[in-house]
Amino acid sequence: MPDQPQRTVLERFPAGGPRSSWPADEYAANQRTQGRPDARVVMDLHSDQFLVITETTAP
Repeated sequence: MPDQPQRTVLERFPAGGPRSSWPADEYAANQRTQGRPDARVVMDLHSDQFLVITETTAP
């Protein structure tokens, strides 16, 4: 069975932020420049938050 990716939540941001403000995207971009090239934003519908996550393959 192949290894399953493991998600790590780096930060959470409320979905109801001000217009034209993208703090989750900005945080993810900053993480990518800091050496986490797989940092990306996903929406957690249950909590109504944007999550910045990374995925790594667990051994």
